[in-house]
Amino acid sequence: MNRHERARQIVSLLDLTSLSGTETGADIDALCARADGPGGRVAALCVHARHLPRVRGNLDGLGRSGIELATVANFPAGDLAPPAAVVEIREAVHLGATEVDLVFPHAAFLQGREDAVREFLVQCRQACPVRLKVILESGVLAGPESIRAAARLALDCGADFLKTSTGKAAVHATPEAARVMLETIAERGGEAGFKASGGLRTMADALPYLELAEEILGPGWIGPRTFRFGASGLLDAVLAEAAGRA
Repeated sequence: MNRHERARQIVSLLDLTSLSGTETGADIDALCARADGPGGRVAALCVHARHLPRVRGNLDGLGRSGIELATVANFPAGDLAPPAAVVEIREAVHLGATEVDLVFPHAAFLQGREDAVREFLVQCRQACPVRLKVILESGVLAGPESIRAAARLALDCGADFLKTSTGKAAVHATPEAARVMLETIAERGGEAGFKASGGLRTMADALPYLELAEEILGPGWIGPRTFRFGASGLLDAVLAEAAGRA
């Protein structure tokens, strides 16, 4: 696959994201306008839940069906508070979410409270009838064994995707963490998906994650149902490649 083809592939795998918390209606409209263009159509738009109805209205008005509506829960801190997270998830689904990116309670996990984290994940899974992407915050978990154990726990509790990062921690996505997560997905038959998120701004940032997925799970495994990039700044760089300008 040449760089132009790679660029178009990345666009199709992109969760175009705006989670600053200060977005205006005009900001959301502008985000939606970028979701489909000459470089292709993104996989999802990821915004805070309160903006989901506006996103849906924009996409419907522009005839852009097939783009997922994603939001976040337990974000960004990853608290161990099942009732609050369950309420967030149910409200998000009510507002139109087709995907929920849930922050794993990483601090509690590192404190050895695995049973409580398991119960948290089970309750959140039960409350979520749509695609559930669990954000491990791999930069906080740090060591490969912690990342692997957290990934296995999330998958055991029904996660549809494993996601690296919120983008709010000091360390974002890394190829080292991605390898561990992809290997864990492969161990479980490759049924779950993987999302690289945090600090991805250029084609050079993104390509190692595609190469890892191809190495571990095969090129045919990669698609919007199994692989995503979470980013806001990545789109412009990739569109330049897709248009042959870079």
